[in-house]
Amino acid sequence: MLSLRYPLVLASGSPRRKQLMTDAGFTFTIETRPTDEAFPDTMPVDEVAEYLAHQKAEQFQADTDEKIVLCADTVVILNNQILNKPQDEADARRMLRTLSGNTHRVRTGVAILSPDGLESFTDETTVYFASLTEEEITYYIQACQPFDKAGSYGAQDFIGLVGIERLEGSFYTVMGLPTHRVYQALKSYESRS
Repeated sequence: MLSLRYPLVLASGSPRRKQLMTDAGFTFTIETRPTDEAFPDTMPVDEVAEYLAHQKAEQFQADTDEKIVLCADTVVILNNQILNKPQDEADARRMLRTLSGNTHRVRTGVAILSPDGLESFTDETTVYFASLTEEEITYYIQACQPFDKAGSYGAQDFIGLVGIERLEGSFYTVMGLPTHRVYQALKSYESRS
């Protein structure tokens, strides 16, 4: 829907982010570059998502003369600890058991790199999870293979459909991209012609 001054690049291999950007009416291409997703041990957990989005944007720093690059990273935080993508089935099971019956936070950091410079922000949603049975956890892991998802779950998948009791914030932030804020940020790059 927005007509931007420069071509838009989504720097993400996430099918969820691709779908959200498509549904929001953006025209874009996808380009990913290898990025070290490590962060300093001493970094406050609330800064990690935006820091990692910056790290992804830096991979494009040398060639943004004529494009806008959108980068994002999502972290799941429970009891001030980050739950990353699970390493295997046992790790996914452990995370889902930990989230079961608890409230956690999901923070998505966004970095937008353009010829005008770099801007970034973070959006947060609080997620209230129901208690999950072992059968539900097992079914979810086997049916949905959540190994590419922070915290071992997708809000749009079975576990989100049956496990999320309520949210404070944007559902789309939990999916991996706060589209309402991305849209507002990209409006500043609208073509004036």
